[in-house]
Parts: sequence; C-alpha cells; structure tokens
Amino acid sequence: MSDRTASEAPVAETPVTEAHVPATAAPVLDAPLLLGVRHHGPGSARAVRAALDAARPTAVLIEGPSEGDALLPLAADPQMRPPVALLAHAVDDPGRAAFWPLAEFSPEWVAIRWALAHGVPVRFIDLPATHSLALKEPHGEEAAPAPEAPADEAPTDPVLTPAVDPIRVLAETAGYDDPERWWEDVVEHRSPGADATSRTAADALAPFAALAEAMTALREAYGDGGHPRDAVREAYMRIQLRAARKEFGDGVAVVCGAWHVPALATRTTLAADRSLLKGLPKVKTEMTWVPWTHRRLARHSGYGAGIDSPGWYGHLFAAADRPIERWMTKVAGLLRAEDRSVSTAHVIEAVRLAETLAAMRGRPLAGLGETTDAVRAVMCEGSDVPLALIQDRLVVGETLGEVPDSAPAVPLQRDLTRTQRTLRLKPEALERQIDLDLRKETDAARSRLLYRLRLLGIGWGEPAEGRSRNTGTFRESWRLRWEPELHVRVAEAGVWGTTVESAATAKAEYQALAATALSEVTALAEQCLLAGLADALPVVMKALADRAALDADVGHLADALPALARSLRYGDVRATDTAALSEVAAGLAERICVGLPPACTGLDADGAEALRRQVDGVHSAIGLLTAGTRPAEADPATSRGAATAPTEADAAPVGPAAPAEAEDTSTVADATPAEATPTTGLRDRWSALLRKLAGRDTVAGIIRGRAARLLLDDGGLTEDEAARLMGLALSPGTPPTDAAAWIEGFVGGASGGGMLLVHDERLLALVDTWLTGVPADTFTDVLPLLRRTFSAFEPGVRRTLGELARRGPAPEHAGSDGADHGYPGFGPGLDTDRADAVEPVLHLLLAGAPAPAEASA
Repeated sequence: MSDRTASEAPVAETPVTEAHVPATAAPVLDAPLLLGVRHHGPGSARAVRAALDAARPTAVLIEGPSEGDALLPLAADPQMRPPVALLAHAVDDPGRAAFWPLAEFSPEWVAIRWALAHGVPVRFIDLPATHSLALKEPHGEEAAPAPEAPADEAPTDPVLTPAVDPIRVLAETAGYDDPERWWEDVVEHRSPGADATSRTAADALAPFAALAEAMTALREAYGDGGHPRDAVREAYMRIQLRAARKEFGDGVAVVCGAWHVPALATRTTLAADRSLLKGLPKVKTEMTWVPWTHRRLARHSGYGAGIDSPGWYGHLFAAADRPIERWMTKVAGLLRAEDRSVSTAHVIEAVRLAETLAAMRGRPLAGLGETTDAVRAVMCEGSDVPLALIQDRLVVGETLGEVPDSAPAVPLQRDLTRTQRTLRLKPEALERQIDLDLRKETDAARSRLLYRLRLLGIGWGEPAEGRSRNTGTFRESWRLRWEPELHVRVAEAGVWGTTVESAATAKAEYQALAATALSEVTALAEQCLLAGLADALPVVMKALADRAALDADVGHLADALPALARSLRYGDVRATDTAALSEVAAGLAERICVGLPPACTGLDADGAEALRRQVDGVHSAIGLLTAGTRPAEADPATSRGAATAPTEADAAPVGPAAPAEAEDTSTVADATPAEATPTTGLRDRWSALLRKLAGRDTVAGIIRGRAARLLLDDGGLTEDEAARLMGLALSPGTPPTDAAAWIEGFVGGASGGGMLLVHDERLLALVDTWLTGVPADTFTDVLPLLRRTFSAFEPGVRRTLGELARRGPAPEHAGSDGADHGYPGFGPGLDTDRADAVEPVLHLLLAGAPAPAEASA
C-alpha cells in the first residue's frame, strides 16, 4: 500500500471489537482492539490478560518508546524479575534520561509476557526516546513542540488547557470524593467469580468498551486535558498502528493509557499525523533494562504515573483468592518479626472487622482503608507507630527487581556488577548497615569500592557511625541503599573509564588539576587514599604541594590540615605510603603556627567563631600527626609549654617563663636520628602557641577561652592556672560580652565542658560570681551567648549545675569535717558502707578479678 493510499484510510475503520467474538473458539478480530488501561493497575492487568486470552490478536502493540523493541525478548528471560524499567539516556549527556517502569501488576508487562509466551509479535508504539529526551527541559520537564504557523500568519500564543485528572472527574461524576476509592471499587476489586470459565469473550472485552466510551466523553469536554504534547505522541502511535495493520492485518491489540484510546480511534490521515511530527528535535540515545523498586513506583517518588500503594496492588494481583485473609497474614508475620504479640485470633478478628467496615461503607471488597483501620484497632491497639512500619514494608514495599546479564549496559556498569558479586555486596532497595574491618582483605576491598563510587558521584553508600562505637581507624560502617537513579549516575561516570578504578583515577586527576582551593585538593587526597587510588596520588600530591606553597591564608591552611591528618591515619591502616603527604602536612602545621597569632586579632563575632572551629580542627589534626610520638622529656612546667613561640614578636606566655629558643632546639636535637620525623616537636610548638593565645588580651575571647580549655584537656595547663585565667577573663574590668565569649570558648563546643564545671566548683563559683555581677543594662547582651553555651550540655549536666547553683557556694571545709551540711539535691555526707559495697564491682570491671578482701573472704 502506498503512502498516499494509506493516508486516505482511517486508523480505525470499524468500532472496537467486542461482540464479534464467539465464546467457544479463538476469535478473528476484524478491527484493532484498543485496550485502555490505568498504568500499574492490578485490575487492569487482569482484564488485559483475560481480553488477550479471549481475542487472540495477531500482534500486540504497547505504549512505550519504540526503540525498546529490541529489548522486549529479554522480558521472557528467567532472570528478569519485575519491577524493572526501560532506561533511555542521551549518549552525549547521560544525565538527560527517562524511565518507563513496569511492575508485575502493570498491564503493559502482562501484555508483553502474554505475547512472548504465545509467540505473538509485540512492539512499542509510543514516541521514540530520541525525540522525547530532546524535548526535555534542563530541569527534566517536557516542553510541548509549538505548531508551525503559516507563512502569511503571525504566530499566536497557544491556548493552555488546565490539567485534568480523568479518574477524578469520573469519580466525582459517580458521587465519590476519593478517586482512588472509586477506581478500586469499579476496577481493582472486580472479581471474575466462580464461573470465570463460562464467561464469554464479550464479557472480557466489555470493560474496555465502557472505559473507552467514558474517556471519549472526557476528551470531547476537555480536549487534550492540559497535556499538549499528547497530540504528538498520539499522532506517532496512529502511524505505528497503521504500519502494524499493514503487516499483521486488522487483528492487532493495542495496550495504552485509557486517555489515549479516543485519539487512536479517531479517523485521521497519514499526512495529518506526519505534519505533527515535522521538525521534532532529536538526540542520540541508548536504552536498556534496569532494576526498579516498589518505592520508586510510589507517587511520592515523583514518578508521574505512580500509585500510592504498590505493595498492596502487587498483593491484590498475586493473591489467587481470599486477598484480605492473605494480607492480614502478611501483616501479622511482619509484626511478629518485630517482636509484637499477634496471634491467629488477631488475624481472624481483623479480617472480620475489615469486611464489616466494607459492608457498612458500601464497598464490594475491603480496600486498603478498611484493612488499615482493622489492623490499627485489632493488631496495633490503636497506635499509629506500628502502622508506619506496615506502610513502609508492605503497603509500599521494598521489592527490588532483577535484570539478566544479557541486557545492554555500559562497560562501567558491567565492571561494577562483577565487583559487587566478587565482594558479595548485593544491591538492595532496603537500607542496611554493614560494618567493615579493614584488616580483612575483603572488607578493605569493599571500602575501596564504596569510596571510589562516592568519588564518581554514585551514592550507593554513606559512611555511618558504627554500632560497635570503636574509635579505631581499622573499622568502618556504611549505610547502603540502591536506588534506580544510580544507573544514570553510572552511565554519566562512564565517560571517565571502563572500570570503577580507572574511572575514579581519571576523575581524581582531573579534579586535582581543576581545583581552585587548597582545601579541595586536601579533601581529594584523603579520598584517593581511602579509595586506594595509587595511580592518582602523584598528580594529586603535586597539585597539593603547589597549592600549599602559594596559599598564604591561615584560614585556608587550617581548613586543609585536618583532611591531611586523617589521610595519614587512614594511610597507616591501609598500608599506603604517605611519606610525601606527611612532609606536606608538617609544612602546613608549621605555617599555621607562624601565622595564627596575627590572624586571631581584630575579629568580629562571626569571624572569631569560624576561627575557633578552625583551631579545634588544627588541634585534632596535630594530635593525629603526632600520635605515637613522645613529647620532649622535661619538668612539668616545661612540658606544659616550654617550647618558644614561632616568632619573638609574640606576647610572653602565661605561667612560668619559657626557656630560650636554643633550649627548644636542643630538645629536638636530643632526639635519636632514627626517631626524627617531619612532625618532631610539633606538639610542643603547638602547646606553646596555645599558651600565648590564652594569655593575649588582643585575641578574641572565644579563642582565648578555647586555647585554655585545649591546654587543660591535654595536661598543658594545671587546674590552678585554668582558674587564674578564668578569674582574669571574668574580672570586673572585662566587658561582659568578652567575658561571655571566653566562657563559651572554654566550656562550649568541646565535649565535657559542662562536667568540668560540675567537678571543679572553683570554676563554677567564678562563673556564678561573674554572672551575678553583670549589670542589668548589659545582661541582655550576654544572655544569648550564655544560652547558646549551656543549651549544648546534656540534660543531666544542666540539672546538676542548676542544683549546684541553687545550693550556693560550698563551705570552705565541706566534706572534710564529717558534718552533714544538708545540701539540697545531694546526699547527707559520705555513706562509707555503700561506698565499700561498690568497690568489689568496680574492681571486677576494671581489673577483671575480685577485690583482695573479697577473695580472702
């Protein structure tokens, strides 16, 4: 048939076939059978299967991208397990992608499987992805192609029709206020009944004829329903329908959204349809099958054709009979697995209540609302807390589909799949946490894989706090959860290499050369060490050395040092050579010690807070860099900060006078040459710097307070010296805002600040005395600082501090005279008998053996 002849032929020359089919033999269709469905509807899926069994079409045409025809045979592969999705992405821009999900209860999936099982040709007939992806806006929204205006007419703005939900309109027409409830009552809860074998072909096709009639009325009233691009899609589907009729005859079946049925039945010409497709943009695409999840089928995931309860719909489709009884059994099993007491009697009563509610509400079968109400009342004792678990695990579900190995995939995806199987890391839709011991080769390889994927932007795993709370660097914990969108991220990362390691190496080298900040390069160096990218380290280290040599900003250096220190620690546990990294880190630390004092002056409140956080980070980093090294042997006064300042311009240190710079040099020189490292003496120099910061009046109060606190925690400052520094900072001559900032630096932020005040009543008394002496006109200025500081304490610590403040200062010899002072909130003195009773237990916990007195007894 020529194109001209075909253009004059209508798409559907005769009405949709329904009564022409004999009930006793396989019918021969004399017109296309248009099966309008709702995507992901189990009732529609059952109806499609019954209609195909009755009509026996010569070919099956399905709404879907036409490039997917080559992938349809994979649906019959035993390894293919829905939910799955067709993934199409632009070759030059993999981030521009689209999914066509299919579940076990999707009518399209049922039609595909039916056609493959019966040897019937099956094809997709929707607009090709090469056009639909080209029509997508940068943010993922689809733009409708504007119709071409005649040359002699000025273009006019298209008239936009408000979006219409056809199911909602039909539900409101039927007197329902909930479209989902109406659809369940009319379609999803329809049962073929006991005499299903005696149903005629007309019975199987009648629902589609009724739905087509309703949709025709809606299209006449609402036009395109606010979806102008549907005209282009429907024109392409009509062209494909003509081609199928030419090849297979009129006995073809079309499975598509019910909204499109009237358009496919409309009498149009080929020329008119082709004119709508003229000038559509194109983009080169690739397509494959990818696993999908029930969670991503849910409407809240952002998928336009999603449903609220994919798990519930899957149950309705899979349950051969007694769906409510089987559902209640599933719910009971889930609650029992969560250690909730649910008996068989609970299941029976829940079923009875659900059926009673359905009868009272006039429903043909108990729906999700009735079953949920029954479960809440009978199994959950009226609580919504376990219902949230049921909603997540059963109503939505965590089912993850599977795709056969023969499905097309980019080389990077194949390498990732092989690595996952080798390391026994199966992708799962349900979030789970794994603990890794990096001393084991398999766990170390798993860690490297997860860090490489993070560097590539494939967020399969996120570092998490370990359940064992082990602070050793040889333990890691990860939260794993595979999302279908990660297949797009893998396709995007494929431009860097064909394997995970080569791709991560190439991207790390590129980022090192493109980095503009020192902190970016140090963070990248840390990632390379964690990911085991030895080939990328030379490029990253060269970029790091170049950036560190040129960057003179102390803030940038302070931001960069913690990542380097962590990298050194991880390098040790991962057996990585980090000698070059150690030299760079030591150089950064030395430059920070030189440049930090001038940077701590003349700061506003925000700048001082930011620098305080950087001082904390540098302190932790230096602790990691010098871990395992012994400080210089000296007397207590010297060990608390005998090292000199980096420059002579610094103020005199607080406390005992510091020895000359030559003495500090001799301390380093005394070290054995074999023990000398780039970080030798770094701890002493840092402690000396903290002492100078703590004693300088020109330094911001929050930094002075934090420097004093860090020294006290490290043993570089005695309690008497800390009390003296606090007394100076809280003296009447100090502005209240500066004093409040000092308190925030000393007891805020770092862990244990509140306990320090609880156990050292001298410090608490100093704070209390200062606070009661703050003038009323400045009290409101310091209140926010104090509230921010003390609100960070644990509730028990705040309560204890309140009791101590209420009781007032302790008597000078309290506790030593044996008298009962009766402090409110505290016991009446020391109970020696109770203290003696605790001693054996403490001995067992700490020493692992009974106390000597207990053993002799």
